[in-house]
Amino acid sequence: MGGQNETSQQINTSKESNAAASKLNDIPEALQEVKNHLGDIEAENTMERIKMAEKKKRRQSNDVDRASSKWKLENEGKLAAKKEATMLEIDNQLIPVPPSHIPLKSLIDVEIKLVYVDEEDITYEFAKPVVSTSTQSACHDSEKADALSAPNFSFLPQIDKWLQVTLKDASTCYRQKKYAVAAGQFRTALELCSKGAAIGKPFDSSPHDISSIASFIETKLATCYLKMRKPDLALNHSHRSIILNPAYFRNHLRQAAVFRCLERYSEAARSAMIADYMYWLSGGTEQHISKLIKLYWQAMIEEAITREESFSVMYTPFVTKARADKIDKMKDIFAKKHPDYVEHIYTDPHGLHILPQTADWSSLPPQQYLLTLGFRNKDVGKFLEKMSSRKLTIFSEYKAPFSPLTKEESRRHLETIGKKIMPIMDFIRSTKLTDNFCACSHVIEKLQYASLLGYLQQVTEESQVINQAMAELASIPYLQDISQQDAELLQSLMADAMDTLEGRRSDKERVWNKIQKVGIIEDFLYQTEDSFLKNKKLRIARRQKMKMKKLQSAQQH
Repeated sequence: MGGQNETSQQINTSKESNAAASKLNDIPEALQEVKNHLGDIEAENTMERIKMAEKKKRRQSNDVDRASSKWKLENEGKLAAKKEATMLEIDNQLIPVPPSHIPLKSLIDVEIKLVYVDEEDITYEFAKPVVSTSTQSACHDSEKADALSAPNFSFLPQIDKWLQVTLKDASTCYRQKKYAVAAGQFRTALELCSKGAAIGKPFDSSPHDISSIASFIETKLATCYLKMRKPDLALNHSHRSIILNPAYFRNHLRQAAVFRCLERYSEAARSAMIADYMYWLSGGTEQHISKLIKLYWQAMIEEAITREESFSVMYTPFVTKARADKIDKMKDIFAKKHPDYVEHIYTDPHGLHILPQTADWSSLPPQQYLLTLGFRNKDVGKFLEKMSSRKLTIFSEYKAPFSPLTKEESRRHLETIGKKIMPIMDFIRSTKLTDNFCACSHVIEKLQYASLLGYLQQVTEESQVINQAMAELASIPYLQDISQQDAELLQSLMADAMDTLEGRRSDKERVWNKIQKVGIIEDFLYQTEDSFLKNKKLRIARRQKMKMKKLQSAQQH
């Protein structure tokens, strides 16, 4: 995989390299199948995970709050000057030095240390003995996981003996580099789990313990397929490992590695960002591990920018909310620096973007940036700007709310959404941890896209997109505080996604399709109202014109 990517990088022409360097100028260097395995476990515990995540974040933030009170006292007098200085950077912005491209060898080193690490037993998936498994989905810090040469099994549930034998055989084959044989053994272990053979005493076990075991097996399957250079087969396993255990940072990093091998760099960047956040949230304190994850995140962003031809980007640091005149100034700066991408320039006013060079999750909040995008295609830029201002997310080309698309229209729509819109939205989210309007908005976009794939009978792609959406849903409670309404929506989306994966045909319509219909009707009504108002204005203007003509005629008479 590494050799293939390295060869593709050498093929790039010098012109592309110069264009890539120009784009990279604007990253400031100085600031530089689930239910089939587990039955109804995930559906039963969605609300529990939300509560667990909230408790975890509150506990993590207590230490930060104590430090932050002192910080506030010391820095209260400096805050106003800092805000003014930061906003002045927009007026006197210098072109930063382009960052040196992170070599492929560095990425391979990160993957060897954090992705392909040989974790022989599943102890790292279980909660620490001082913490109840019913109150948090915890994971050991990586340094503890790596140092478990003689682990204490007294607090762990007794794994089924047949499952233990199968896992031992699979691990032996993996260490002997017989990855295909190991993958077969891990698949057998997964089947044993699906038949209830996970815990020696199943009536004494918790759903969390079973999820942890299944998550471990899914991660090992993903790793085997990566070693076999089959990232397309590893993809769903990486998604499922997150669905089963979203709090473990390595699961997200493995997902990032799979995306990198598939050359989906924006999605790899987001997975690495979440991995870094999860590492901090779960109490990780080893700075060198966090630095490795941030290096991977930064490399994925740079690769995504370098390879993208339809748009370019610029990040501007800010403290306070940017005013309209400042946003206009940013657009002017962007147009001067990127004259090839000025068909439509758009600054995301709602996004609080975070870059790996300055990401510090313990600060409240970390350094934030405004993202300005410039497009070669005006229609694509306008569509994305419209999408970003929506509360209800819809992808649609419906001419009327109750007229379904034909097969041909659906194929054309899929081509537009899949190749022009989704890649840009994935890039926007590579530096954006949370959603502003609705916690589940991006997941709804993914599920609507999956429905379109299902309608066109692209079953494999539909399954991958749904699994990815479910992994996002499982992670959301850890990334941000969510309302009761969002929690209920999250549960409904997860349940319907599971039903869709299992092929259940029910009379009940999927939640994301209902949301799409509501959005389409709202659009239709808005367009109708807008058209009515325009016609009304035209009628008034026509009447006034006729009155003026009559008046002039009377005066002449």
